Amino acid sequence: MCGCSSSTTEATSYSLDHSNDVSSTKVSKKTLKRIPISKQLASIKGLGKSSDLEKAMATAALVYDNAADAEGKLSKCEAKKLLLIQFMHFIKGQETKPKYQEMMSALDENKNDKIDFEDFMVHVVSLTLMSDLRQEIQNG
Repeated sequence: MCGCSSSTTEATSYSLDHSNDVSSTKVSKKTLKRIPISKQLASIKGLGKSSDLEKAMATAALVYDNAADAEGKLSKCEAKKLLLIQFMHFIKGQETKPKYQEMMSALDENKNDKIDFEDFMVHVVSLTLMSDLRQEIQNG
């Protein structure tokens, strides 16, 4: 995928199953932690009366935080893997577009370099904007 060595189990550990209780897994050298995103969201008291957009942003933050290291960062390789798994429907059909290829290849450069949540969200927003799915949603 992005050139880093990982097993299939690690790659799927970032996936969210929306059909049941949504869960996210953080795989680290220290521990294996499984806390359902829905439980994490429910535990944030301020989200009780939040808008759908606020809940979506909280979910994005939790997905990132569950994958991030102790410093709150992801290697570029891990970020690419997380985007490919979590954003697969938004990415579908983008593979041949130059802008998409440019974004993803940037995550392959210095793959041990780390990115923070802000940089990760820039990628999420960029992928959303270029997505055919976004256009489909917009056109209803």
